[in-house]
Parts: sequence; C-alpha cells; structure tokens
Amino acid sequence: MPILETHNVCKQYHMGQVTVNALDGVDFGVEKGAFVAVMGPSGSGKSTLLHLLGGLDQPTDGEVALDRNTLSNLPDRQVTIARRRQVGFVFQFFNLIPTLSAEENIALPLIIDGQRSRDYRARVDHLLERVGLTERRKHTPDQLSGGERQRVAIARALVAEPAIVLADEPTGNLDSKSGDGILKLLRQLCDELDQTIVMVTHDPKAASYADRIVFLNDGQIIDEMKLDGGKDAADILARLTELEL
Repeated sequence: MPILETHNVCKQYHMGQVTVNALDGVDFGVEKGAFVAVMGPSGSGKSTLLHLLGGLDQPTDGEVALDRNTLSNLPDRQVTIARRRQVGFVFQFFNLIPTLSAEENIALPLIIDGQRSRDYRARVDHLLERVGLTERRKHTPDQLSGGERQRVAIARALVAEPAIVLADEPTGNLDSKSGDGILKLLRQLCDELDQTIVMVTHDPKAASYADRIVFLNDGQIIDEMKLDGGKDAADILARLTELEL
C-alpha cells in the first residue's frame, strides 16, 4: 500500500467574490522508499498539494492519508503530532532558527516533542556526520553557506525518522554546485535509507534525480513520467514542452 495517498482532493480559496480552485480532484499515491517529483507552472497547485500532504492545511474535499491514517479524521492535536513525528519538511529558504547552532537546529523537532538530550544525542551526531557537517556543528546559520544551511535543514527533517520527507524547491535558493550536492544527498537518502521523498521543483535537472514525476496544471494531475535511469533533464524538458507547461 502507498505510504501517502490522496483521494479526490480539492482545495478552494475564496478571494472576495472569486473562488479559486487550487486543486481539483487529485488522486495521488507514493510508495515507501520512492522519490517523487511534482512539476508544473506557477499557480498549478504544487505547493498547495505539498501543504495538504504534510497536514499543514486541510482539503476542501477529499482525503489525505498518511501511513493509512486519514488526516481529516484526526483531531487537530493528533494531526499536529502526526506532522511532527511522521513528516519532515525541507523549504527553499531553510527556515532555520538564526540564534541556534547547526546541531541545535537539527534537534529542535525532538526538543519540541519533549524528548531528552541523552535520548537523541547519538541520532543528531549521526545525522551531522551523514550530511558532512560534524566540524560545523557549533556554527549558527549566518556562519554557514547556503548549501550547508540546507544540509542542516535536511538533517532536521530526518531527525524524527519520519515516514516521508516533503521538499519544496530545496535547491531554488542555491547555486548549481550546492544544489547538485543537495540533490545527490536526497537521492542517497532514498537509495540507502529507503526514505520516502516528495519534492516540488520547477527544475528539470532536479526532477531527474527522482523515480517518478507527476505533472500538475490548473490543480489537476495531467501526466506522469517514470524515470528508469535512462532519462535526463533534456527528456523531462521535452515532456514539459509537449504538455505546454
């Protein structure tokens, strides 16, 4: 069974007298250990979908199920706990606490969850090593490069050992070299740790690291593309052109 799925998900926003259909009947599933990219033009519903998948927002209609639990059936407190323990978020602009060190930012979700330092110290140490920041553990975000900050954000997303990591344009604020490093790290996490990842991106090169691409337009899934290792950014760009996205 998919670890994450949606059934006929719709999301409407009311702007004065105008109703905007951000998502319109989306059926979507992600298997455990899969790396899925979501692509589409601005306003297609990509970020809205990611927010619904992570329980940051509720659909107007339809269902979102995470690890077989329908989020709309849970009380708000249980949704918050599920989001904290089962979903890791990676954002374009890092969203790190500027006064905390790298290791403190990584540990923050566990601190909020009420866990004790002695119970998670080894996990934080392991993640610092995994993302190559052991020697930078005491540095605050202003002392780190953009790529290093995003690595801290990825480690923070992983620290609670979540069922799924949701990444919203994780390389959009990085130079090409740093971005490549982040994408390779995400791919390694999927291959070596069986980590499930859903990534929103507009970049064909970033999407080429995924196993599957879902194309959104006007709030609907209009096509999918499986990547078997023989396709690259040029193939993805050709499909985008074909779909007029």
